[in-house]
Amino acid sequence: MKRWVLAVALFCAACSPQAEDRFEQGRARMVKEQLVGRDITDQRVLEVMRAVPRHEFVPKELRSMAYADHALHIGYEQTISQPYIVALMTQALAPKPTDRVLEVGTGSGYQAAVLAKLVRDVYSIEIVEPLAKRAAADLERLGFKNVHTKAGDGYAGWPEHAPFDAIIVTCAPTKIPPALVEQLKEGGRMVIPVGSEDQRLYLMEKRDGSMREREMIPVRFVPMTRGAPRSK
Repeated sequence: MKRWVLAVALFCAACSPQAEDRFEQGRARMVKEQLVGRDITDQRVLEVMRAVPRHEFVPKELRSMAYADHALHIGYEQTISQPYIVALMTQALAPKPTDRVLEVGTGSGYQAAVLAKLVRDVYSIEIVEPLAKRAAADLERLGFKNVHTKAGDGYAGWPEHAPFDAIIVTCAPTKIPPALVEQLKEGGRMVIPVGSEDQRLYLMEKRDGSMREREMIPVRFVPMTRGAPRSK
């Protein structure tokens, strides 16, 4: 009984107006110090990062760290990326309001939520089925109606909805999946980490059917896995 009362008290405290004020202050500080204080200059990206409630996409026990400058575990050996990395990848993607974007690696759903405020539609694939379901529920609860999710093999992309104006990958394959190249429009952009132990983040553009790449920074993402959706 005492444990139940404590749990209710903690839940109510987390949902209080004071808690929401703290989260809002944390977002403002995150944008000022972690993003503007580095090299994030796109005002649309900064506005969205200031607006999207990252704490809603992390486990409740980690919400006090939601706006810290590092990745957080979300279960199933997966993480929600560091806010700076989310902003950097989004800025590099140069999303347009009319874009249809494919995301490989839904994870918590946070990156999809950020993109949803910048583009027309987001199609997001997650191979870990429980994470795909949880992200879909959170995105629906928070009113993101232009995000379409499914549990599946992101290596194969989402051919039914191709071609895409842009593709963002939040897990690291050892090489660029051919299906993603095929499903990217001519003139489209892809941001993707590539490698195993030594990973690099790349911005790629499709020109005349081939991919032109620009190396950005060293990164550390969970590896991309292939096959049927997994339950654990």
